[in-house]
Amino acid sequence: MLETQNYIKENKQRFLEELIELLKIASVSADPAYKNEVLDCAEAVAKHLKNAGADQVEICTTPGNPIVFGEKIIDKKLPTVLVYGHYDVQPADPIELWKSGPFEPVVKKTEIHPEGAIFARGSADDKGQFFMHLKAFEAMMKTNILPCNVKFIIEGEEEVGSVSLAGFLEENKEKLACDVILISDTSLYNMEQPTVTTGLRGLSYVEVEVEGPNRDLHSGLYGGAVPNPINVLCQMIGSLIDDKGRITVEGFYDNVETVSDAERTEMNKLKDNPEAYKQEIGLKGLQGEEGYTTLERTSIRPTLDVNGIWGGYTGEGAKTVIPSKAFAKISMRLVPYQTPEEITGKFVNHFKKIAPDSVKLKVTPHHGGMPYVLKSDAPEFLAAKKAMEKAFGKEVLPFRSGGSIPITALFEQVLGAKSVLMGFGLSTDAIHSPNEHYGLSNFYKGIESIPYFFKYYTELKK
Repeated sequence: MLETQNYIKENKQRFLEELIELLKIASVSADPAYKNEVLDCAEAVAKHLKNAGADQVEICTTPGNPIVFGEKIIDKKLPTVLVYGHYDVQPADPIELWKSGPFEPVVKKTEIHPEGAIFARGSADDKGQFFMHLKAFEAMMKTNILPCNVKFIIEGEEEVGSVSLAGFLEENKEKLACDVILISDTSLYNMEQPTVTTGLRGLSYVEVEVEGPNRDLHSGLYGGAVPNPINVLCQMIGSLIDDKGRITVEGFYDNVETVSDAERTEMNKLKDNPEAYKQEIGLKGLQGEEGYTTLERTSIRPTLDVNGIWGGYTGEGAKTVIPSKAFAKISMRLVPYQTPEEITGKFVNHFKKIAPDSVKLKVTPHHGGMPYVLKSDAPEFLAAKKAMEKAFGKEVLPFRSGGSIPITALFEQVLGAKSVLMGFGLSTDAIHSPNEHYGLSNFYKGIESIPYFFKYYTELKK
């Protein structure tokens, strides 16, 4: 392993230069105008995989953007690690808020990254992170220490919902057969306290419409006598959470996972700091479900939030109307043992039940995703923990994220393997926002850690 780590140190600058070239490719999956750039990026990823030492490298066609596949099978009796990443990126808009070109990567020092960070769209999400795996694989191959089999799937549609991935997995189960999936598309708690993400929340997303009169009405002539859809909708939404921060949808908590006191104690070692939390996002106070810390509220407890609400007149000046319709978009983050189908159904039933007879109600379910959890005594987690502790030289803790990555549940369902979320980003990386960046130390720590994961995972599985 010493030779491998020396190889990484000797090639740091080249690794960075290669990443910079990859970041110059505007592989925006949401905009068809960038179709050629998406294809160019797939070609570039395939070339890097081949150069690193992968066999059977191919650019697999899908109904959407291609998936890049590669593998190195050294002994079928050994475990197989499947590395997942995505080469597509979010649109760069609004361009005017970028301090440098989104596809013109530059390295700049920041307060958080005094050693420098690379500023470009996709630097942290996810090109910089999946590229760590390609370079770690290269280092293991060049120093002849790859301890087990490895496969790669790098897709081009993650930022638009991975619409082709499920079909690809189903059609290629044997080709993708593995013991564990390794993903770097998440973040550390911070650089002082490295973490491995062991949980993600699921999602149920709905749009609601309340309809009152058959047209907008004069609020002076009709006000006080007819239902105002905006008022009604606000009252209905206001009743969804009680004064203890609990969601009032009937049966909402029926299948919520009970997290043990021991696990709650372990997760709270991350030093929940309400004052720093408030200061970072500009708040004077916090709120949420009683009996839980901020860390717990944003990870092991389900939520309900209004993401948008509209109706009536919102232009310049005044227009005194009672609107005909009012709308809202509502998301519910789910925890283990809740399902999007269950929660969406309960929400629809509850919302219909509390709607007054004077209005018409329509609820339209949108997308959803399953929650995911990796137990902190699982060999997959223990290998990641030990690997990162070796690289960082300090204790690594489990961390449950409040976000959602639906592909983790999909992988487990189709391939029967757990995912290890061994991400090296930070919450301050501005992913999906102008001036996205990725710390050079994060990039290099990832490359250093990954070979240790392969080593320890293989040992634990023998």
